[in-house]
Amino acid sequence: MSNPNASPATSNITVRRGDPLVVVSAVEKHYGDFHALKNIDLTVNRGEVVVVIGPSGSGKSTLCRTINRLETITSGTITIDGTELPKEGKALAALRADVGMVFQSFNLFSHLTILENVTLGPIKVKKLKKADAEAEAKVLLDRVGVGHQATKLPAQLSGGQQQRVAIARALAMKPKVMLFDEPTSALDPEMINEVLDVMVGLAQDGMTMIVVTHEMGFARKAADRVVFMADGQIVEEATPEEFFTAPRSERARDFLSKLITH
Repeated sequence: MSNPNASPATSNITVRRGDPLVVVSAVEKHYGDFHALKNIDLTVNRGEVVVVIGPSGSGKSTLCRTINRLETITSGTITIDGTELPKEGKALAALRADVGMVFQSFNLFSHLTILENVTLGPIKVKKLKKADAEAEAKVLLDRVGVGHQATKLPAQLSGGQQQRVAIARALAMKPKVMLFDEPTSALDPEMINEVLDVMVGLAQDGMTMIVVTHEMGFARKAADRVVFMADGQIVEEATPEEFFTAPRSERARDFLSKLITH
């Protein structure tokens, strides 16, 4: 029986492209008596796509949200490009600008047009001139396939289109890393692929990405590494090929067998 607390062996992973960009070290997270994250160690290198999967309640989304401090941690450290996440204040806001986040529920401003949603951050936070921000936003909206919708309000778009706008909005800040917290789970089935296709494109362009998802096809196609979590711990990490064909842990084998049968 292997030690469940041991660090997973990652020396066999040859796809890493750059130096460490996000380093999560000995991170613990408690909600009262509930131990949500247990001694999490994870390094994501520049240009790497890491997909985090596991059963509901395993701590995947909590981990994702600690990386830009939407959730505080109880102990441990998280660094982004060599800088430790500050607790609060302007330094945290500045570091957050390096971390793009795409949520399950789009989180667009309903009273602003699509173009205004995408330009708001660059104008307010990065102090970009409005004309420059709009020019960049239009390029990004074209890139995610909704450029023709720029003057509409979010409610006039489908869920898949809104989520692609949310991706463009995150990209507009020129982040060093993109976090995706179950970005397709609120979408109708026919809209899922249009969002995943944009994400696959980002991965191919070399964007560093941490993706929490139930979409195993995306994990197989776009991930450099799959991280499997259960009960607040990282149980194993491997290349998609290794993980889906020969998972090492009983917990992962059980998880995958349930996916295939339902």
